[in-house]
Amino acid sequence: MNYSLSNAAEQFSPSLVVFPDRIAANIRAVVAAAGSPERLRPHAKTHKTVEIARMLLLHGVHKHKCATIAEAEMLAIAGAADVLIAYPLIGPNVARLAMLKEKYPATQFASLVDHPANITALPRGAAFVLDLDVGQHRTGTAIESAFALFEMAIDRGLVPFGLQTYDGHTTQESRADREAAVREWLQPVLALRSRLEANGWPVPRIIAGGTPNFPVLAAIRDVPGLECSPGTFVLHDHGYESRYPDIAGVEPAAVLMTRVVSRPTPTRVTLDLGTKAIASDPPLAKRVRLLDFPPHELVLHSEEHLVVETAEAERFQPGDIVYALPGHVCPTVALHRDLLVAEGGAVVGAWNVLARDRVITI
Repeated sequence: MNYSLSNAAEQFSPSLVVFPDRIAANIRAVVAAAGSPERLRPHAKTHKTVEIARMLLLHGVHKHKCATIAEAEMLAIAGAADVLIAYPLIGPNVARLAMLKEKYPATQFASLVDHPANITALPRGAAFVLDLDVGQHRTGTAIESAFALFEMAIDRGLVPFGLQTYDGHTTQESRADREAAVREWLQPVLALRSRLEANGWPVPRIIAGGTPNFPVLAAIRDVPGLECSPGTFVLHDHGYESRYPDIAGVEPAAVLMTRVVSRPTPTRVTLDLGTKAIASDPPLAKRVRLLDFPPHELVLHSEEHLVVETAEAERFQPGDIVYALPGHVCPTVALHRDLLVAEGGAVVGAWNVLARDRVITI
């Protein structure tokens, strides 16, 4: 894909530029892979924007997932009918959820529980999803403890919305290895579901996985109510593109526009692409892919600078524009107040990253 912009000289840098045509193509590819938009519950943490949420809605995707109250409110503003806050709510966030429901009655909200404290904090009638730990050990309850927690939630008067399984630890590049890993954790989850249903408690859905395992989960058609939860696919990034080619038909739809700001040595080029503009959680070598750039090594990354070592540094002068793909687009989006929108090879507007902050109105 050509990411060059004819009016780049007029744009501030560093900027994150998105391409709606490519976003739409990514959505269509994922809907096709899932077999139906009803099998999707994409995570809004990647885009955090009303405009992209509405693009998903236009493609029939009405169920969404998020991590913060602000993201949930953004989705409600966009018109989402069904929102899961896939994060344990504690402290003031419990009251904020109640305010959210009151302000946006057209949206159904549910939240995760994985501990008695989550259950007792929620009011009677609240919809809950029991979060299961299938190996990542980040959140969730062990399968062995899940029945008792589900029972406690029912006794408390909460409404069962389903189960969640997020296997963020399953990152093998081999498709066969990922399929084996999914089979290993899925069987105990299905056994738990059967036990819960045999006790008279409905488990209408199992919300599963992220982007790496989306192709594996999308191919499973014999589990009723299985909802896939990729998020990154709307914008995609170099990190996933380079590791998971089986996510078919999806390409990066966001590019960073940066400029050369210095040539400190004969073999170094310094860009204005610091850690305040691009996510710094990947290792330095995988943090960014510079496009149409000669062989190089990333040697230094600070708040406002990215220093690149290359034998062909003389090709670059201060002011030159360079395009780059982020290694991890989700936290990169959160570093930008606005996304530049490109159509027909030029920037034509901007979308506000509404849910990058923790609070919108509630």
